[in-house]
Amino acid sequence: MTAEEVAERLLVSQSKISRLENGRRSISQRDVRDLCGVYEVEDRRVVDSLMQMAKDSRQQGWWHAFGDVPYSVYIGLETDAASLRVYDPQVVPGLLQIPSYAEHLITGALPEAVHADVEKRVKVRMRRKERISSSSETPLRLWTVLDEAALRRKVGNAQIMIEQLDHLVEMSQLPNITVQVLPFYMGAHPGVSGQYAILEFPDAADSSVVYIEGVTSDLYLEKAQDVQKYSVMYEHLRAQALNADESREFILKVAKDFTH
Repeated sequence: MTAEEVAERLLVSQSKISRLENGRRSISQRDVRDLCGVYEVEDRRVVDSLMQMAKDSRQQGWWHAFGDVPYSVYIGLETDAASLRVYDPQVVPGLLQIPSYAEHLITGALPEAVHADVEKRVKVRMRRKERISSSSETPLRLWTVLDEAALRRKVGNAQIMIEQLDHLVEMSQLPNITVQVLPFYMGAHPGVSGQYAILEFPDAADSSVVYIEGVTSDLYLEKAQDVQKYSVMYEHLRAQALNADESREFILKVAKDFTH
């Protein structure tokens, strides 16, 4: 069977099959089960053994040292990505958050979470930031467009917001990071439907992936037409947003508002 035939039967993209076969993407137990069904593996012991191997193999990422991480698939993709384009209408993206902001944000979003879980999520989020560090051998190229609401939503207290916005300005001056702001006065725009991220990879054979975060499950879009649609939307967002210098001035103005 060709990769195209397998992808067609599983209703997934051919690039996903290619990533699985070349070890560029971690494989889930569900992937193994579905592939065994396509390949007509009838011996249940073999299927169970392969599924256990898949479970064990997913422990190789650094994030698994922190225990069960709900969005581990995304972290794996982010770790391998060469560039990341993010639009967020509500909050500062995780890669640009400071610890105190992240802690209050997670606590607010997950009111039933115990302190240990919140602390773990904060540590994972801070570890992810190593990808955008200037000291990284291959720093991630990050481009983020923020709605003004993400800057004005008070997470924690005013002092935390001032520190968070100052940090955002500081990070935006790194050569691999671009931050743009969409002010309220821009009105309706292509991002009103919600947050999403576009990941691109160094290997040309790996197609881009659109990531949409959900409450109970996340969505990963790999079909060329889907990625193209979100990419065009992102270009419109970048065109409507303030440029990098104007955005820094805008962020500093919002930070000054918090001092009052």
